[in-house]
Amino acid sequence: MAAKYLTKLPTDIVLTAALRTPITKAYKGAFRKTHPERLLSSLLSSLRQSSPGLPVSAIDDVCIGTVLQELGGAKVGRMAALYSGIPPRAGFSTVNRQCASSLQAIATIANALRAGEIYVGIAGGMESMSLNYASKAIPATVWDELRQGLAGDCMLPMGITSEVLTQRYGVVRADMDAFAKRSHEKALHAREMGRFEREIAPVTIENPDEGGEGEEIVVSKDDGIRPGVSISSLEKLPPAFTPMGSSTAGNSSQVSDGAAGVVMMRRETAEYYSLLPLAKYIGSVSVGVLPDEMGVGPAVAIPKLLHFTGLSKNDVDVWEINEAFASQALYCINTLGLDVRRVNPSGGAIALGHPLGATGARMMATLVHGMRRRGEEVGVLSMCIGAGQGMAGLVIAE
Repeated sequence: MAAKYLTKLPTDIVLTAALRTPITKAYKGAFRKTHPERLLSSLLSSLRQSSPGLPVSAIDDVCIGTVLQELGGAKVGRMAALYSGIPPRAGFSTVNRQCASSLQAIATIANALRAGEIYVGIAGGMESMSLNYASKAIPATVWDELRQGLAGDCMLPMGITSEVLTQRYGVVRADMDAFAKRSHEKALHAREMGRFEREIAPVTIENPDEGGEGEEIVVSKDDGIRPGVSISSLEKLPPAFTPMGSSTAGNSSQVSDGAAGVVMMRRETAEYYSLLPLAKYIGSVSVGVLPDEMGVGPAVAIPKLLHFTGLSKNDVDVWEINEAFASQALYCINTLGLDVRRVNPSGGAIALGHPLGATGARMMATLVHGMRRRGEEVGVLSMCIGAGQGMAGLVIAE
């Protein structure tokens, strides 16, 4: 069934660039004092430079996923777009679907392209969890009646939902730690082999350690990958969310800072500007799940995606499933019966980090460049979403 998607048509929605900034550790990493709009501005500049045949005047719209920024990041995001050289005539919007925000941004731009509303768009995401996490992650006040039942479960901290999942479905700590260890090993190997170089756009910032005026550094590598992670070191980590829990700082995604994005257009537009597509975007789906077990999202979204596209698991060459927690990633992989060797071949959010609004586009960049490097054709990316959702998307590498 996958063959029907391999045919190239003028109306195909294609990605001509897919980039991300390095992902750095919140509070400790290189971007800890860097505003998300600066990351976005740098990213947008790099996306423009990666498409030299595309005049900046051709960009019609920009849609950016963001979760924690003040006013939804709309004002500062528009400012960053203009600062990066995006023309004033281009539109700008932000979208918040929690951890799938930038995949939703990609879907939004793709749908506008399909409808003929725009010719060229940029989609992506930005997040500084260093500057905007903590108390902004959960509303401080809410209408009291909403705290009851299913609605109230939307307020559960994500770590608690991970523990709910481990207890409800029997995911054990030893498997979670082993999964986390493999994530770091795969990411470290990928970095050492230079496999992230095509997807990472270095960022120039003021040195956060020196703070001196005019002193700048170039950040070009992820800093959350830990060499030499062992099972014994992971076993020593205490539960992070409940006294007797299984989720720890070692087998959960890292709180991170970063941005990622893609340039999208129809194939006929890419040909007009002599741009070579990296991949064809087929589509995406979203689903709702119980808020207290939000981590099961990919296990529900992926079957819906396969049903809508008429594909089977065997048609898919590689899977990118966000590692919000080892507990939920393992549950989804096992429930779907996926070949673990085809899942996150360059590691995932446990090693690379999870800057909420940017993660979907980060996964897209990793997926697309990885498939092209390995000669694969069909890829799926999926993630769970806070408050009880899941999302999944399908792309074909070219």
